Amino acid sequence: MKMTINLRKVLFFLLTLCLIGSAYAQDTALKEAEVAYTKEDYAKAIELYEGILKSNGESAAVYYNLGNAYYKAGKIAPAILNYERCLLLDPGDSDARFNLQMARQKTIDKIEPVGDFFLVKWFKSVENLGSADSWAKTGIVCFLLFIGCLILFFFSRWVRLKKIGFYLGVLFIIMVVFANIFASDQKDEMINRKHAIVFAPTVTVKSSPDASGTDLFVLHEGTNVTVKSTLGEWSEIELEDGNVGWMPSKDIEKI
Repeated sequence: MKMTINLRKVLFFLLTLCLIGSAYAQDTALKEAEVAYTKEDYAKAIELYEGILKSNGESAAVYYNLGNAYYKAGKIAPAILNYERCLLLDPGDSDARFNLQMARQKTIDKIEPVGDFFLVKWFKSVENLGSADSWAKTGIVCFLLFIGCLILFFFSRWVRLKKIGFYLGVLFIIMVVFANIFASDQKDEMINRKHAIVFAPTVTVKSSPDASGTDLFVLHEGTNVTVKSTLGEWSEIELEDGNVGWMPSKDIEKI
């Protein structure tokens, strides 16, 4: 029994050391990457940020810094990809959104998106204020406030307080519904990842998943596409203006 307890203590101690070591290594790598970026050694900064992502998983902040390093290095397609990945994890990051727009201005293809109904645009802009996790937390808080309003409505002796509880309860339950919709949409974006960035300098989009297919239009690196389906080594893509075609999967990188 005593040996079991001691073994648990040893294992706990070793696990703690591993966690501390991992955190220290990540912090060291981040500082080295920041120093390299400051010294304009963008290749070194890119290497370090890529290594951090491989070792520690996705991070909006690291994607943002990696996007900046690629942008400074003149590599627009990877810069756009990493800004998009940052916004996928943290849609409310205004700096990443601004830098993404700056990077897009350097792309060749200027595609005019199909106009959405203004309510759809407004709905999406509100949704992009937070991530899936932040909307989920907002939903939980609003639900707890809704419960508090129910208690106020049913147990208050004052009519005015009952009215306040009722109207606020309606407001909070509506917010719960929308917060859950926003969280679900953001989660779906993260899981399915239907959008991709063209990485080939130039690629001809075909009418069918075959090199002998009819040429439809030409795309250049940095263009954002939606992947509708895949067949073998080909992907069916759709542009923001509604044009659809097939291109080799190797020429795009999913966000």
